[in-house]
Amino acid sequence: MVLTLVWPSASDTKRYRRNPYLDNNCLNTYINVGLNSVFCGDFMPLYFNTAQVPMAGKAFNDAEKLVSRHFRTSEDELRKNKYDVKTLAFLEEHEVKDGAFAHLCKYSYEKPDGLAGSAKDGFDFYRICLQDNIILDAVERANSFIKFSPLMLYIAVHELIHVLRFGNGEIDFDATREEKEKEEDIVHNLTRNALQPVKGHDLEIVLDCFSSHFIILDIFN
Repeated sequence: MVLTLVWPSASDTKRYRRNPYLDNNCLNTYINVGLNSVFCGDFMPLYFNTAQVPMAGKAFNDAEKLVSRHFRTSEDELRKNKYDVKTLAFLEEHEVKDGAFAHLCKYSYEKPDGLAGSAKDGFDFYRICLQDNIILDAVERANSFIKFSPLMLYIAVHELIHVLRFGNGEIDFDATREEKEKEEDIVHNLTRNALQPVKGHDLEIVLDCFSSHFIILDIFN
């Protein structure tokens, strides 16, 4: 089992004056099954259920504290790297990636023409796009060895460290393939270290599964 983080190409980095879908509470129209749909046969539910959504939210809340503690910064400072988290039901089509637990997208926002009083012309914004179906399938295939909560905590810490490093300019979002491979090793090690204060049996299993001995697939789609 591996963590697959998809790095969008330069063409995936879009420029908007505003994003009408930001914080949209409606399911996107291309999704034509219900939030808690269960398919026939051996298929897993497509989306997180009503119990798993708050568990995922807690994972990111805990991850903010762990990442802030590890990098010795405040949670407010961390949040200055603008980002949000969306589950599969609320993603745009280009934010959905097969074979990935999470897909990190970067958007650049421009100040509307004629708007005064702003010190900056725009800002970068990151969206952590959770792929519910891939996460749920991984938990199911692990036959109870991998549990949902520790897996989500690993993903959350991993993604927030990426956001922090992109925001600080430590790595270019459109870096070369070789640089991205090195970055994945760096972020995995940082994630492992950041999780040490809360490491227990279930989290240790997740960390072992995502050790450097496993190949991280599909990061260059």
